[in-house]
Amino acid sequence: MPSFPRLARLFGGLVLIGVGVTLMVRARLGLGPWDVLHQGIASRTGIAIGTVGILVGFAVLLLWIPIRERPGIGTVANMLVIGLVIDATLPLLDAPRSLVVRVLFLIIGVGAFAPGIALYVGASLGPGPRDGIMTNLVGRGLSIRAARTIVELSALAVGFLLGGTVGVGTVLFAAVIGPSTQWWMHRIPAHATPIAPAPSTP
Repeated sequence: MPSFPRLARLFGGLVLIGVGVTLMVRARLGLGPWDVLHQGIASRTGIAIGTVGILVGFAVLLLWIPIRERPGIGTVANMLVIGLVIDATLPLLDAPRSLVVRVLFLIIGVGAFAPGIALYVGASLGPGPRDGIMTNLVGRGLSIRAARTIVELSALAVGFLLGGTVGVGTVLFAAVIGPSTQWWMHRIPAHATPIAPAPSTP
């Protein structure tokens, strides 16, 4: 059973990310690439955006099979907690009318992602489905910055084609998520090495 500090890091990081998404949704200035994807699917299906995120997480997990990543407690928690937090907090937070407040929501929302990622990945209880792709690429020689950017931009392209909203918040998120994640992961001490090594081939 994982220790309490590790579980606290895991769930604290995931809640932070979920709240960050909620703030960006209410800012109405554009979402992060994965949430552009989730929003595009939600707009076509009528399913809540957090629930869509959970379903997409399960779908992305299938991509782990060919790259031989192994899920952990953190993987399952990531798929569930972020989406549940989004769906729980969106009804509690009204969309602001003031542009200044909307920009503030956007900045805080974007800023919440990188420390959230560093916390839960650093707990070493398994990365989320999306970050499992990132950590696998890092294990194969890419920098955290490059790997994160590749994953985010791929999701953005699909989300845009599905009709997700792209705005200044999307551009800001795509520009800063790689460098900021790398910055935070070097400054928040991890329980163990947070980046999984490349899987061995049989």
